[in-house]
Amino acid sequence: PLATPTRRLFGSRVVAGAAAAAAVGTVGYGTYGVVAGPKVKRVTVPLAKLPRAAHGYRIAVVSDIHLGPVLGRGFAQKVVDTINGTQPDLIAVVGDLVDGSVKDLGPAAAPLAQLRARHGAFFVTGNHEYFSGAEQWVDEVRRLGLRPLENARTELTHFDLAGVNDIAGESEGQGPDFAKALGDRDKARACVLLAHQPVQIHDAVDHGVDLQLSGHTHGGQLWPGNLVAGMANPTLAGLDRYGDTQLYVSRGAGAWGPPTRVGAPSDITVIELASRQA
Repeated sequence: PLATPTRRLFGSRVVAGAAAAAAVGTVGYGTYGVVAGPKVKRVTVPLAKLPRAAHGYRIAVVSDIHLGPVLGRGFAQKVVDTINGTQPDLIAVVGDLVDGSVKDLGPAAAPLAQLRARHGAFFVTGNHEYFSGAEQWVDEVRRLGLRPLENARTELTHFDLAGVNDIAGESEGQGPDFAKALGDRDKARACVLLAHQPVQIHDAVDHGVDLQLSGHTHGGQLWPGNLVAGMANPTLAGLDRYGDTQLYVSRGAGAWGPPTRVGAPSDITVIELASRQA
């Protein structure tokens, strides 16, 4: 027999109800995933110029923590504990640490003072720092024991570590300056660059960088953000190669806007450098 209008209506309501429940369930699960804290991801990256002595050197990469009204001090503590648990040689915080001023979020960021790595923790700005008082935040992370790389580099024992400011700093005359960070370096040494946005890879290639570590995309975070982020960024997540330069993009530890991720789980990545000579 043909379905009566009532039965048809009931059927469509069940489908709509199931779809709504699935959406709420997905968002609920995505929110839990963010609040529960990022998972550790491990990636091996071979670098041609890396000496044998540095084979197995571990860099913990964290981006897009986005401390704010929702993800506060407890979340920062989780991130710090997770990073310290990997016992890295070096920690790289690649931008978008906060969404708010030092005055409002100083206490939320305080756990960062507990970050521990053999060669220290380094920081570069993301675009959100420039909405939140970048200069004050650079001073604050320095006070907490991190070392900001503002268009600068440091020569570690086995490779150069450089960092450039985020593109958003251009509006304040504090944009990225690759020549300043990389101009006069010894090209025979391997170079790792911290740069918040994947799109900065083209300058990195021009300056002979071996590996760029970035964040910014959140791996898309949520549909349709993944489509937008995919169009705006050369690599959405993971390891990629541009000429002689490799690019690794973390999906980030936190979330922007709603603290929800679907199909783009948050991560802290431990990059293990491999030497071709090993």
